[in-house]
Amino acid sequence: MNKPRAKAATNKLPGTASDSDVAAIVAGTHGNPFAVLGIQEAEKGFAARCFVPHAEFVTAFTLAGKEVGELTRRHDGGFFEGKLSIRKRQPLKYRARNAGGEWWLTDPYTFGPVLGPMDDYFIAEGSHLRLFDKLGAHLLWHEGASGVHFAVWAPNARRVSVVGDFNEWDGRRHAMRLRQDIGIWEIFIPDIEAGRSYKFEIIGPKGENLPLKADPFAFRSELRPATASVTAAPLAHEWGDEAHRKHWRNVDPRREPISIYEVHAGSWQRRDDGTFLSWDELADRLIPYVVDTGFTHIEFMPITEHPYDPSWGYQTTGLYAPTARFGDPEGFARFVDGAHRAGVGVILDWVPAHFPVDAHGLAHFDGTALYEHADPRKGFHPDWNTAIYNFGRREVVSYLVNNALFWAEKYHLDGLRVDAVASMLYLDYSRKAGEWIPNERGGRENLEAVSFLQKMNIAVYGTHPGVITIAEESTSWPKVSQPVHEGGLGFGFKWNMGFMNDTLEYLSKEPVHRKHHHGEITFGLVYAFSENFVLPLSHDEVVHGKGTLLTKMAGDDWQKFATLRAYYAFMWGYPGKKLLFMGQEFAQRDEWSEERQLDWNLLDHLPHRRVRQLIRDLNYLYRSRPALHARDCEPEGFSWLIADDSANSVFAWLRSAPGGAPIAVITNFTPVARDDYRVPLPTAGKWREVMNTDASEYGGSGKGNGGMVDAVASNDGVVHATMLLPPLATVMLELVLD
Repeated sequence: MNKPRAKAATNKLPGTASDSDVAAIVAGTHGNPFAVLGIQEAEKGFAARCFVPHAEFVTAFTLAGKEVGELTRRHDGGFFEGKLSIRKRQPLKYRARNAGGEWWLTDPYTFGPVLGPMDDYFIAEGSHLRLFDKLGAHLLWHEGASGVHFAVWAPNARRVSVVGDFNEWDGRRHAMRLRQDIGIWEIFIPDIEAGRSYKFEIIGPKGENLPLKADPFAFRSELRPATASVTAAPLAHEWGDEAHRKHWRNVDPRREPISIYEVHAGSWQRRDDGTFLSWDELADRLIPYVVDTGFTHIEFMPITEHPYDPSWGYQTTGLYAPTARFGDPEGFARFVDGAHRAGVGVILDWVPAHFPVDAHGLAHFDGTALYEHADPRKGFHPDWNTAIYNFGRREVVSYLVNNALFWAEKYHLDGLRVDAVASMLYLDYSRKAGEWIPNERGGRENLEAVSFLQKMNIAVYGTHPGVITIAEESTSWPKVSQPVHEGGLGFGFKWNMGFMNDTLEYLSKEPVHRKHHHGEITFGLVYAFSENFVLPLSHDEVVHGKGTLLTKMAGDDWQKFATLRAYYAFMWGYPGKKLLFMGQEFAQRDEWSEERQLDWNLLDHLPHRRVRQLIRDLNYLYRSRPALHARDCEPEGFSWLIADDSANSVFAWLRSAPGGAPIAVITNFTPVARDDYRVPLPTAGKWREVMNTDASEYGGSGKGNGGMVDAVASNDGVVHATMLLPPLATVMLELVLD
């Protein structure tokens, strides 16, 4: 130990720190600094101990400004202690001096803990549903001072410190207090405010110094490539969206029109210089565009903080922070509120299936496999080179469940689309024999992940009525969108991957060959009501060499446009909610890239502009006609009219629902117009042509039925209409009610 100077402690006060404690504090290796620093009992009173690097003299004061003691330097590194003239414990502040001047600081070690025994109880039990109000960094007033309370779970660490731009990133300054029963470290640091960068410095169980870690509960982060967390005040936004939220709380979403516009916020549009739009700029442009185009919801690909742009947000390191790429958290809140005031919902693409192994993230957070499994056969994802959450650990489940609740509560989100659910459900997902560990029953199902998903859905639907969850689940796992009490996973909806795969495969074939693949279309109606389905034409279909929806269609350019228009109306008439990725509403030609904005110049060309007009009209029809949406998830709302005309590649069905006229959906997937084609209908009378994708206003050939067809009963009592089926077109007929 260095030889002390100034007021050397040759005659130590009773209760003074041991030399080993002093050395450990100065070295930053002490595991329990609150037992040494702050106010400690001394003979007939109290003494103060503090660690103030650079100081030569330290004087103690009460928060009210009364001087209560001159402290003695015990170590040249900055350890001071001295007797206090106070009668009870209370927070202190210090005036520190050296040859360069003086400065003031308030001693965090003179403050009591913020967390209490009930927090310990519920956290230990795994039932705490407001962890985001307890862990992370919170600005608050505590024991007479303003500051920030930090708390982080790191049960196997020897020491955890908060480091940041307020303490020279020195881990010796703000070593934290360990709550032994739950493995959470906490400290209240006075005199710091919002906007300060910080991380956690952790010494692992073997005494190793780990890479500085971002806060798992950070509500704000630095802009990449910087990776620190940032202290943030509670959202100050005043919400004005109660009418929107009340509507969704009081309806059955299965029976409401839901038409989703999937957006990558960084590449929908950009500024002229190629930089990202802010949330406010996105609100000014995107919300009116979505309203005009008729979509009911915007679904953002992940906007939680992530270090690597080409991951599209799916490798997130900050589940509680809207990414800094588009501005501050309040900006995102303003966007959501603005969308709600315009009648548009906002859905977040949520990623609990895996997390990246960036050094500042969750991987080996406290020097052990804390959030992930230690065994790579369960804890590492071979497809994405990422870690997998340990769903068998209640603290991890609580972290994720609370995150779902956080977005619903703090940002008023309307739903969560849960990414890669299949990868969570199967222990052998993307693994060969010997690369996975069977469950306790010897099977391949990840029972812990099942339990987690059920808990998440119970929590979301139980505490936030009106919020929906949507599973991207690509297998035939049963009851994904059925209630947990009926043995389901509890999701509100499931992506219908089979619809997307089968229909795109069918339409990639030349029309002359489609008659041999008729079943690729009809098969989907066998299971169309086994789940509450969303029909997804998502970003996954327009990247990695897959082209775009337009380029997937067979034939020359005219046929591609005609087939795409027919396909869109076919989909909007098909049972299930709708999802379309940005750019496909105007038939983007080039594959999507996160590095540039969409090709908006295509709207200068009539064929593309007419496709967008078609999407607008389809959304209007879908939203205004109960027959097209109110029984999307129920078989009673669907019946085949023509299912077996493979020779002509014609499909026809009837959509119906209480409170609206039935609508017949008829599609001709060949470039041959069918004159005098007989379509069976349930009711005689006039049927209005409410949609014809071959109409000239959409860029078609203009063939149709003059806006109306007559359904008549034949001698055998069968009702039918004899009509013209336009080439590569979908026609919708609505019964004219008296």
